[in-house]
Amino acid sequence: MKKQFVAFVVALAMTGAVQAAGDAAAGQTKSATCLACHGADGNSVNPIWPKLAGQHPEYIIKQLADLKSGVRADPLMSPMATPLSDADAADLAAFFASQKTAQGTAAAEQVKAGETLYRAGNADSGVTGCIACHGPAGAGNAAANFPQLAGQHANYLEKALKDFRAGTRSNDSNKMMRDIAGKMTDADIAAVAQYIQGLR
Repeated sequence: MKKQFVAFVVALAMTGAVQAAGDAAAGQTKSATCLACHGADGNSVNPIWPKLAGQHPEYIIKQLADLKSGVRADPLMSPMATPLSDADAADLAAFFASQKTAQGTAAAEQVKAGETLYRAGNADSGVTGCIACHGPAGAGNAAANFPQLAGQHANYLEKALKDFRAGTRSNDSNKMMRDIAGKMTDADIAAVAQYIQGLR
């Protein structure tokens, strides 16, 4: 499994998964319809909606493309993504990527368990540590299209992990997130989501 994962990451990096750079100024103008949910600077106030500020532009572009094509379904976002052109998506991604992620705070009672899962996983249940793809500080890996996680809302992360676990979200490469989330309990998900929310 580890050899396959390394080969996959190397292959992604070599295929030039990075998209053409968008125009952040144009993206700011086009983001007017995004503000109600994601905030003027990409830091959503409602914790069920993700923070986009500081996210890798390639990741945002992929999510918008998946929402537009139906590979990823979301009742709120799919209709918003449908009319976007490739240039619109690139511009929006450039704008949100240029913003600074607002720091979050983890629930103190969840930090120890969440940090253990994030850094080491759980050998007994076969859960891989998040650090393998998302890095020690939650910065992700742009070349492999693994998203930045640090500071993301715990509520949103819990929903995303449960959606992967249930298979209702399936736009992860090689089923990596579905395989990992499928081995996580609700308590695991809550703890690691809280830890990531406070990661900086």
